[in-house]
Amino acid sequence: MDAVITYVDNLDPQWQREYAQYAGEAQLSKRFRDWGTLRYLLRGIEVNMPFIHNVYLVVSSESQVPAWVKTPAVRVVLHKDIIPQEFLPIFNSCSIEMFLHRIPGLAEEFLYFNDDMFPVAPCRREDFFVDGKSAINFAKHVLPFGMYKSQCKMASNLARKALGMGPCAVFVRPQHTCSPMLKSFSAKAYEAVEEDILASVTRLRVKNQPNQYLFLDYLYWGGQTVKGEISNKHLSQAVYSGEQIAKYIMEPQTKLACINDVQMPDEKYEKMRAQILAGFEAAFPDKSRFEKDGH
Repeated sequence: MDAVITYVDNLDPQWQREYAQYAGEAQLSKRFRDWGTLRYLLRGIEVNMPFIHNVYLVVSSESQVPAWVKTPAVRVVLHKDIIPQEFLPIFNSCSIEMFLHRIPGLAEEFLYFNDDMFPVAPCRREDFFVDGKSAINFAKHVLPFGMYKSQCKMASNLARKALGMGPCAVFVRPQHTCSPMLKSFSAKAYEAVEEDILASVTRLRVKNQPNQYLFLDYLYWGGQTVKGEISNKHLSQAVYSGEQIAKYIMEPQTKLACINDVQMPDEKYEKMRAQILAGFEAAFPDKSRFEKDGH
């Protein structure tokens, strides 16, 4: 089993220039803010997911790779390696996620992490895959309120289309945690609705496009999932303080934690960032095989 992580360093001058060119402004949203936690995601994988073989870090360019990252312990995948040239540069995670199954050498079973998701307690392979099927909980919805739910509905109906099924009033939404995906089934889903997927690709995020749940929904509607719920805690920074999040990291009640960023003043961001990083350092003090010596 492999792990795939998508990552953005918003302080990279090259990335900033490209983003400003296509976004029409240099102002960066919270979506691209780096909390400095990638190091601890990798430490968490090493400590709590010993069954992970390769870790792939998906970035826009070499300049995005943190100086402390040790390669090839971490396998760097550039956008140009998996995404058609006509869509580059690209800043939309929903579109980037359409091409993850193209990573060369990727294992059949892989876990996809956004860089705000962390294994904070020991995990088992069976937490994510059982008898070759994806193990994750799905919720059912009817009304697609907001951009996120709209994207979820589009993903669900596009998955049904890929399977030769008609649209449905009810759409499914997987848990918001790391995604247990199957490479061959992702490739089949992509091939079945490639025209729709390519038509949905945009450099910047928009409402009317599917997200990565397309590939999990394809497994669900195709009978390739087993009922299960990944042990996960959602920690929104709009609800939890930096101290509370740090305490949870040090004393977790679930196997994974998602630390969700929100808009906040710079002063609050710096304070929360310091508190959260202190919690991670206390929980994962030892360097992993993914880090260079001296960093």
